[in-house]
Amino acid sequence: MLNVVFSHSYYYKFDLKQWNNKTPYPPLGTLYAASYLRENRYSVGVFDANLLDDPKTIEPYLKKHTPNTFVLYDDGFNYLTKMCLTTMREAAFEMIKIAKKQHCKVVVCSSDSTDHYEKYLDAGADFVIQGEGEITLKELLDTLEKHEDTSEIKGLIFKHNEEIIKNPKRTVLRDLDILPLPAWDLIDIDAYKDIWKSGGNEFTLNIATTRGCPFKCNWCAKPIYGNRYNSHSPEYITKHIKYLSETYGVNRFWMCDDIFGLKPNWVQNFNIELKKEKLYISYYIQSRVDLLLKEDTIGALAESGLKEVWVGAESGSQKILDAMDKETTVEQIYEATQLLKAKNIRVAFFIQFGYLGETKADIAKTIAMIKELAPDNIGVSVSYPLPGTPFYDKVKDDLKLKANWTDSDDLAMLFKGTYSSKYYKKLQRYVHKEYRKSQAFQNLKTLIKNPFKLSQPQWRSIVLLGYYLPSAFLDKIQLKNMELSND
Repeated sequence: MLNVVFSHSYYYKFDLKQWNNKTPYPPLGTLYAASYLRENRYSVGVFDANLLDDPKTIEPYLKKHTPNTFVLYDDGFNYLTKMCLTTMREAAFEMIKIAKKQHCKVVVCSSDSTDHYEKYLDAGADFVIQGEGEITLKELLDTLEKHEDTSEIKGLIFKHNEEIIKNPKRTVLRDLDILPLPAWDLIDIDAYKDIWKSGGNEFTLNIATTRGCPFKCNWCAKPIYGNRYNSHSPEYITKHIKYLSETYGVNRFWMCDDIFGLKPNWVQNFNIELKKEKLYISYYIQSRVDLLLKEDTIGALAESGLKEVWVGAESGSQKILDAMDKETTVEQIYEATQLLKAKNIRVAFFIQFGYLGETKADIAKTIAMIKELAPDNIGVSVSYPLPGTPFYDKVKDDLKLKANWTDSDDLAMLFKGTYSSKYYKKLQRYVHKEYRKSQAFQNLKTLIKNPFKLSQPQWRSIVLLGYYLPSAFLDKIQLKNMELSND
């Protein structure tokens, strides 16, 4: 018998775009919460839904372990859970229903439940934890175990006599090093390894060195960790890496922080700690172009093993960056990209189309930037309104028919933009083709200089020019027709 069973509501198979990538990551936030409770004398289990195909598969697990409490604790470090995809919400409701049938107390902690707690309480949840969950969850379970009153627990939302009670929020945890390492032993790491291998990818595990983000891009929501920035010490993260390397043979990592290495000298000290432990790793991160330009940050990142950085470029139009309150410049995007490439660090862009006020000229500037800088990868989406953001408040009156995407490949415009959803979906495909054309032309230049330097993917990109040239041309014509008809 277990005191507590943890699970989460992100099923990769329900999000075909992500499942087909064959690069799933374990539910890191869930494992942190499970580890924290285990360290505080609770007997815990984790039912990892990531690789499964039906919420109903949790029923035999709950029958076997008969927990008192079922905790649906989503991974707050996975940006996909912030998007509150409807397929995952429906899975969560099904799991709540099954847990209640097994007479469990049900606790939910997630971005979606923080934003839409009424829906989760109506679905049968006994408690919703708003924001960061570990401390609140322990306090709740301690209180329930003693049969005491839960009404004063900060961060808790619940119903009393059909009235929703929303307690004050809890202050976010500042000293992250008090947390034990995540409970990696409670999931099947080999199952993840097999999927990565099947896609021909080197296995990678996710690590969070920080929580929160202090920047104020007006479309970005922070329902779990807030507009604060708290960091593990370089020593803690090095200890974590050493454990994963020695236990699972993993030496490649996705640092899944919103912003990696913001704290002054953190990256430099991390580099020193890795050298002390003789750890030779490769990793990739998310960051901001303005931060990358500070001091010797790029040099320290390269020396410590950074192979790729995803930056929130968003747009090649300064007008749009300013409208987003991004506080970065197009010039910084160019400078950071060039410096990273000079250090042989791959650069990838997050690109966002459809923001309020974006024109055809702004779109053209973004496409021109992508073609000129030729990043190593791009991720293209349309602006997505998240509850609790200034951007959401501007467009919320347009969200009556649909407020969430079904899955991450939905790309529907949820508000009235310059063009239609159909236009932006075609634009996304066109931009990817233009991007692939630029890559192929660069590879052709390399071929002329040194034919023996090309890798197999580079050869393949040249061959595919025969597809991308006519296909991009046709897309351009169709986009022009859509502009004229506003289709």
